Amino acid sequence: MTIESLPGSSGYLDSVPGQKLSYFSNPFVLRLTVIAGIGGLLFGYDTGVISGALLYIKDDFEAVNESSFLQETIVSMALVGAIIGAAAGGWINDAYGRKKATLSADVVFVVGSIVMAAAPDPYVLIAGRLLVGLGVGVASVTAPVYIAEASPTEIRGGLVSTNVLMITGGQFLSYLINLAFTEVPGTWRWMLGVSGAPAVIQFFLMLFLPESPRWLYMKCNKSEAISVLSKIYDPLRLEYEIDQLSAALEQEHQGMNDIGYLDVFKSKEIRLAFLAGAGLQAFQQFTGINTVMYYSATIVQMAGFSSNQLALLLSLIIAAMNAAGTVVGIYLIDHVGRRKLALTSLSGVIVSLIILSVSFFLQSSGSLQSFYGWFAVVGLALYIAFFSPGMGPVPWTVNSEIYPEAYRGVCGGMSATVNWVSNLIVAQSFLSLAGAVGTGATFSILAGIAVIAFAFVMVFVPETKGLSFEEVEKIWKERAWGSGHDGESLLRQNSEP
Repeated sequence: MTIESLPGSSGYLDSVPGQKLSYFSNPFVLRLTVIAGIGGLLFGYDTGVISGALLYIKDDFEAVNESSFLQETIVSMALVGAIIGAAAGGWINDAYGRKKATLSADVVFVVGSIVMAAAPDPYVLIAGRLLVGLGVGVASVTAPVYIAEASPTEIRGGLVSTNVLMITGGQFLSYLINLAFTEVPGTWRWMLGVSGAPAVIQFFLMLFLPESPRWLYMKCNKSEAISVLSKIYDPLRLEYEIDQLSAALEQEHQGMNDIGYLDVFKSKEIRLAFLAGAGLQAFQQFTGINTVMYYSATIVQMAGFSSNQLALLLSLIIAAMNAAGTVVGIYLIDHVGRRKLALTSLSGVIVSLIILSVSFFLQSSGSLQSFYGWFAVVGLALYIAFFSPGMGPVPWTVNSEIYPEAYRGVCGGMSATVNWVSNLIVAQSFLSLAGAVGTGATFSILAGIAVIAFAFVMVFVPETKGLSFEEVEKIWKERAWGSGHDGESLLRQNSEP
């Protein structure tokens, strides 16, 4: 069977007899997904833990308590590290493989957590935050690609979304850890230091996992790649997957062998793919998700709930909803599709942000403040309910599958860098913007950005549900060069809302 014989509308699965897979049908794939997903747990924990730890860091270091700049630096230095780690992570993945990239990220993360826990002053703490950020940045690139390349096409979206579930689960865990250590001597040192434990666990578990089969095959280690693929597919399907890899390898050898960052912009189809992937990553942040996660307690207090305990409790509920919504997304992403799920998610996000905006505008008028406060909390909950199943997992899933093998690491790293830079911009500007124009106006701006994001997905993001990596590549060739290419039917039938 050749790639040219693939049916266009539903992918190659219709023409390949053999196994029918579910998320739990292959223990090897499930084990690999969970272990690789620990990187997502580190990602989520690190983004969530600092909000609680900072309260106690200020108590221990008078310089931090007196300097808002030091406080902002402690928070944002992990994001700076993540930007650098994500940018370098693409090259590390392509040069050394997904497994070695994960192991290196674990080592850096553990060193960073130890430095933070033992920090004698704020400046050593900032250095530790930078190291942890480097590890998180590499992991944010590696885990989705590693999982995607070891996943059967028909369940790839759900398995990659498991990494996003680990991110949201890590954020929820960080809130619980913060609460658990509030009465323990050393408070913030435990909060930050305990984050190294999952990285140690992942490091040793990763030693028993193989390298990505696609990476092995493209590096001409065919026998080892086939050995790994045989753990994923039955014999009939295995033969077909090897045929696809052989064709992809032959095509890559006809092109360039070493892909650099600038090469991404030299090919029209790769430019289009990167625009879609990086755009999704940017809009994930600029529609406000980490504003909600970083400042949920602050937003609740802005809504009129002055009690710290109530604000923290409502924030914990928001984090739990975020994790629960991701579970829903894992199911929907392979049943509804990436594009439709993103559009539905953004529709709800727009409505939710309008509710938040209106509630803050009306609250400032001075009447029925308590009612509008609860109205804002409802808007916050609706925002998470719509965002978490769609715009939470979709950008990471799409970016793990839209690039050709030769470009996957570099483009994945670049798009993850876009995500982290956008994250940093939003995190650093939300409170200042809210102070300058008002909270209601700030949420109106986010709603406007969400409308632009909706239009962007409509125009630039094709549906990739049920398609092999090679079929997705044909879609970009079709978009770049017109209907004369093989991807015509795939583009037409997989781009409907």
